[in-house]
Amino acid sequence: MSGIYDDIIDRKRPVSRRADKMSISDRAAQFSPFAALSGYEEAVEETARLTDEKKTLTDEAVAVLNAKLQTVLRYLDKSPKLKICYFIPDDRKSGGEYVTVRGVIKRIDDYEGCLFMADGLIIPLGQIREIEGKIFDVEEK
Repeated sequence: MSGIYDDIIDRKRPVSRRADKMSISDRAAQFSPFAALSGYEEAVEETARLTDEKKTLTDEAVAVLNAKLQTVLRYLDKSPKLKICYFIPDDRKSGGEYVTVRGVIKRIDDYEGCLFMADGLIIPLGQIREIEGKIFDVEEK
């Protein structure tokens, strides 16, 4: 029984005179999978990334926070070191994260609604959850 390739079945593989023989790893790379869905992996990672929901403060907690901000204003010239926990909304999905920073407050601007730290950080007053520091221990006594 003769096949349609009988005329070439016993021939040697052609060898190019212009190009060198390709290595096995380079040949294999030609057939490796490609990213048909570019950005897919990033989208999956973004979906898997967890965010926190912003917790609403009770009226009592807001009153305590406002009293602490008034105390900070009284001691601003003494540059007290404080620990501030505040919420940063996420730019890409709902929610965000709570961050705690330590430092000195430079000023509080009611008009802009921001707290300005000595290191240049600006914290929106509406995002602050907690303020702690030794100045509050003095005020309580």
